[in-house]
Amino acid sequence: APFYGARSKCFAVTARHGLDVPPAQGGAEYDKAVKQVRGKGIAPELMGTVPTSYSKRTVDETLIGLYWAYDGPRELGTPPRLYNQIVREVAVSKGNSVDDNARLFAFVNAAMGDAGILAWDQKYIHDFWRPVVGIREHDASMGPAAPTPTNNIDNDCDPAWLPLGAPASNSADRNFTPPFPAYPSGHATFGAAAFHIVRLFYGVPAGNRAADTVYSGTFVSDELNGVTRDNAGTVRPRHVRAFPRGLWQMIEENGFSRVFLGVHWSFDAFALDGGGKPDYARNIGGVPLGLKIAENIFSAGGGKAPFKSTVGPRT
Repeated sequence: APFYGARSKCFAVTARHGLDVPPAQGGAEYDKAVKQVRGKGIAPELMGTVPTSYSKRTVDETLIGLYWAYDGPRELGTPPRLYNQIVREVAVSKGNSVDDNARLFAFVNAAMGDAGILAWDQKYIHDFWRPVVGIREHDASMGPAAPTPTNNIDNDCDPAWLPLGAPASNSADRNFTPPFPAYPSGHATFGAAAFHIVRLFYGVPAGNRAADTVYSGTFVSDELNGVTRDNAGTVRPRHVRAFPRGLWQMIEENGFSRVFLGVHWSFDAFALDGGGKPDYARNIGGVPLGLKIAENIFSAGGGKAPFKSTVGPRT
């Protein structure tokens, strides 16, 4: 997919939205992200190797990682299926007419179509490594270049680190890291575009970056439905997840979920402030990209239906 984003025509946006560069390797923000995913995203069998000063993944964070995964396994599919499943629940709760549903799902899927194009374009513009490489080669003595030989590596480097990984559900395959660049997160971009355009459809104003009441019900992910098996053949329990902060909670959980699997850095979804909360004032990560896509498409369509884009391939 290296050329998919750059060479594709868009569906409904009026511009090819982009992102600022991710935090530079060696900077304080990048180093903080290394520590976060090294502790939060590590494979369970390696948890004992995490330095005591690092925060480790909690049970709920493991659930969040699995809940939003949908990394293409049999009987589950990919994230756009999950987001459409949730939007169906929203539509039912709102008592939509057939006309309402035609408009809503056209907006949602046009937004995700452009999210895929623009996120993959940005991925290959920035070409940023995944944690499984970035943590194992964090020290300057590691990797193909190895510019600085040493016998005393940086303590934030772990040459044996492995992630929990994107779950290979309903198969005996290994969990994995997706084989394409990290920045921005596709999950974060798809989810933000889909859920935010639903928020706009039901009256949340553009520019709002806070909890909503569009949907505060529950949802059961097919990753945790009491039927789906992990790659050891064990059936995962059924988990009914609540969303008291509405679709905004879904956007943020979906973004953080990839850190908890160890397949993304936090800034692949969004920049974080000093307290570890998303900083939406910065044009960093898939969530801001998805929000821009949603607001552009909804506005261009006058809130009625997606506008047919005239935006072509990147030149």
